[in-house]
Amino acid sequence: MSGFLGFLWTIGVQGQGPPPPPLPPAGSPQAAGRQIFITRCASCHGTNANGGEFAPSIVERVPLRTDAELNTLLHNGLLSSGMPAFPDIVDQDRANLISFLRTLKPFWGESAARATVSLQDGKKLQGLVLNHAANDMQILGDDHQLYLLRKTEADAYRVVTSQADWPSYNGQTTGGRYSELKQITSANVQKVQAKWIFPMHNVWSVQATPIVAGGVMYVTYANQCYALDAGSGRQIWHYQRSPTVGLIGNAISGANRGVAVAGDKVFMVTDNAHLIALNRTTGALVWETALADWHDNYNATGAPLVVGSMVISGTSGGDEGARGFVVALDQATGKEVWRFWTVPKPGEPGAETWQGSGINHPAGATWMTGTYDQDLDTLYWPVGNPGNDLNGDERLGDNLYTDSIVALDPTTGKLKWYFQFTPHDVHDFDAMAPPALVDAIWEGKPRKLMVQANRNGFLYVLDRTNGKFLLGRQFTTKLTWATGLTPEGRPILAPGHEPTHEGTASCPWLNGASNWYSTSWNPLTSLYYAQTNDKCGIFTRTDEQYQRGHGLMGGSFAADPSDPGRRVLRAFDIQTGKVVWELPQTGSAESFGGVLSTAGGVVFYGADDGAFAAADASTGKPLWSFPTGEPPHASPMTYLFDNKQYVAVAMGQNIIAFGLPD
Repeated sequence: MSGFLGFLWTIGVQGQGPPPPPLPPAGSPQAAGRQIFITRCASCHGTNANGGEFAPSIVERVPLRTDAELNTLLHNGLLSSGMPAFPDIVDQDRANLISFLRTLKPFWGESAARATVSLQDGKKLQGLVLNHAANDMQILGDDHQLYLLRKTEADAYRVVTSQADWPSYNGQTTGGRYSELKQITSANVQKVQAKWIFPMHNVWSVQATPIVAGGVMYVTYANQCYALDAGSGRQIWHYQRSPTVGLIGNAISGANRGVAVAGDKVFMVTDNAHLIALNRTTGALVWETALADWHDNYNATGAPLVVGSMVISGTSGGDEGARGFVVALDQATGKEVWRFWTVPKPGEPGAETWQGSGINHPAGATWMTGTYDQDLDTLYWPVGNPGNDLNGDERLGDNLYTDSIVALDPTTGKLKWYFQFTPHDVHDFDAMAPPALVDAIWEGKPRKLMVQANRNGFLYVLDRTNGKFLLGRQFTTKLTWATGLTPEGRPILAPGHEPTHEGTASCPWLNGASNWYSTSWNPLTSLYYAQTNDKCGIFTRTDEQYQRGHGLMGGSFAADPSDPGRRVLRAFDIQTGKVVWELPQTGSAESFGGVLSTAGGVVFYGADDGAFAAADASTGKPLWSFPTGEPPHASPMTYLFDNKQYVAVAMGQNIIAFGLPD
């Protein structure tokens, strides 16, 4: 069973293992399971399951997995990690084997994975070594606390942690992707170098934003979560489950954009639209709640949001006709507190904006992370496209609340207000571009604003207390589907740009003038930064009906072959919507790298040519670039660990942390 711990193993230091447990009673299921383990598994994992020549220990990881997960793994294997399938182990034998695995204990006696460490203050620390290298160590203490250690010149260890965390998807709940950290500045950013790299094996392209809390970094891929030492990139634990067989939607590509952290728990969605809570110290599954039935074309990819005692999430499935919702669960138990449906049922208020059968499978997914204003006690969540995406014949009308921002009461989930950017969308211009909550002077008076560079090519400024439209301006050089906006912010449609069976050219292309990757509002420069696309596409419609297990795009799309397009980092004056500076990039305008700005006067961004780069926040002058060889599909963040500033980002399958030289 080579590679069994490619799925199961979290921790362990190679060496002589602990003594075996007492033999199970003769004739018991555990005894039968032990015999199967000896004949089928021990050649790789060792007689006592503590690791062998070809596979690591499993005793620390088995308790963190459900019987169903173990059963699926034994049947299907995990070829990417070297474990073959074992379909010939019949159901009863598999049950006996799992029963034996449940008798394994991670703390039998003394083992090579345990250590007693001398600290620089003279105290002794005892516990289980989770990982270690020449100069750092990660220990789960006997007091059940996690310790991140660094070796001193006196050959002792000191405890380290973070001083400034990045505890949620956008750093703060306001969505601005701005940090007060300023060790790295526009004057010294040229000296920044890669400090550590963590490869996530057997994955395609990571879309997650790393989260740092209490010195630990959490990064995700579909159905996987890693906990890392944020100062060294050393793995602490790894949670993983098998992909859901038969699933459709974006989650099958591996998309997962990260976690939320609160108390002793880490929260993340799974590919099949479940929300799970893991123990922050061990990665053990605490609870699991199904948000929807994935057989109804639901999946999930977004990072949850913590508000008060709740954890809030949306789901994916908009391109498959799944009816969207935002749901709040109790952090302690996983029980549902409230649910807001983004499209009304027939007969409910708002249903009159759906004329035809489209309301039965309306989409309006909620796959990106929302924002929260603590002062206003208001939750803001972007809503996706209507279905069919590119064919609106069976859904005449505005199709509320698709392509909108909905403002919700976080206690009850009730709607406070909404603003719809693209009524009756037939170009897949969902509203998933992240909104930033901005407090600024507007027309001479302080005002609470919301800013979004929308996928449809217009920059919007709203009053976030009531949703009033304040400003809208085209921000891409290629916009043909509309000629402008009305005084109320409604698009003025240009004729001849709806998708056709033959294919129609229109701008921007389906991926949008912007998309879900992060933008940034910097209060020091009073500029709003966004990665934008000047690019057109061909929109082709088809006639299709909703089916379980099938997509509902209502057409297809492609880039315009006569127009390669261009990706441009732009800085906007939100008072006018005008571009203050812009930084064109080299590439095909198909990347998904986001933006981060800091008090050090730097804008960090994933460039279209596969580099991670930095520009001057005031002028846009290029300052620094690090070639990664991978197109960016994620958004950067920053944190302070052991009193040093790091900037981290996912590029391809790697998590890379950058910092100034020591």
